[in-house]
Amino acid sequence: MLIARVLVATDGSEGARLAGRAAADIASRTGAELHLVHVWRLVPAHAAYPGVMWTDYSYLSEDEARRLLKREAAGIAESGGRIAGTHLVQDAPAGGILRLCRRLRPDLLVLGSRGLGALGRLALGSVSEAVAHRAGWPVLVVRGGEEAWPPRRVVVGDDGSQAAAAAGELAALIGGLFGAEGVVVRAFRSPPGAGEAGEFEEALYWEGQALEGRAWRIGKVLGSRPVARLVEGDAAAEILRAAAEGGDERRSLVAVGSRGLGAAGRLLLGSVSTKLLRAAGGSVLVCPQRSPFVSRYDEGLA
Repeated sequence: MLIARVLVATDGSEGARLAGRAAADIASRTGAELHLVHVWRLVPAHAAYPGVMWTDYSYLSEDEARRLLKREAAGIAESGGRIAGTHLVQDAPAGGILRLCRRLRPDLLVLGSRGLGALGRLALGSVSEAVAHRAGWPVLVVRGGEEAWPPRRVVVGDDGSQAAAAAGELAALIGGLFGAEGVVVRAFRSPPGAGEAGEFEEALYWEGQALEGRAWRIGKVLGSRPVARLVEGDAAAEILRAAAEGGDERRSLVAVGSRGLGAAGRLLLGSVSTKLLRAAGGSVLVCPQRSPFVSRYDEGLA
């Protein structure tokens, strides 16, 4: 499992700068190509400035966007990051990022969270969740402030799926770069009358065995054996609880697989990844089921 190309999106916010730092760290330690993208779009100004022609404002918006991209690229370079390519895309933020992903096919897409772009316009912070659920590639949403990176702990939410397995090993690869420790959590709900049913206890035993196997594979990548926990409760709540145990949940990298969106574009019911993206205090890695990364993981198991 390798990271050969990393794409980081920026809007000039503090959150995006933290994402840039994280992406540069990962790229430099893995030898991956690092690409930087800024997505800009026209903001109607003729209502406030009737005398300004639309084409003139378009030129000024693009010029502003180019300066922002150049400035953010210089900041990453000053911190030691080596950028293989910069990309300026005119589009809505989520759509522009995803369109470039389809062309570049990154192994990892890195975003900031809850940032305000130039002129106070809500930018990446409003689209990180949409991108994470629509992307066909693993997405790392970096948050928590300057003290949140690099991660000290990797907390993997495992549901037995190949997407969760791939997310766990990718998070372990990232966490292992910084000497992080690991926890693998699998949550279950007891059915009514479970205490009297021997079949349930047997099923639970085999769930525990499968989880230990997952933890063993993750430990090989992480460099140390993670703690495996089979717990009763809500999956998102138990993962967040494990993330907070280290004393500062901002330093925990949470990783989960995701089934993404249904056919009608609706979030699938019970989406743990959605809950974590909204509630986690630290960074969240989401690996979608349809990702080529999952396909490569499957091939590695064959």
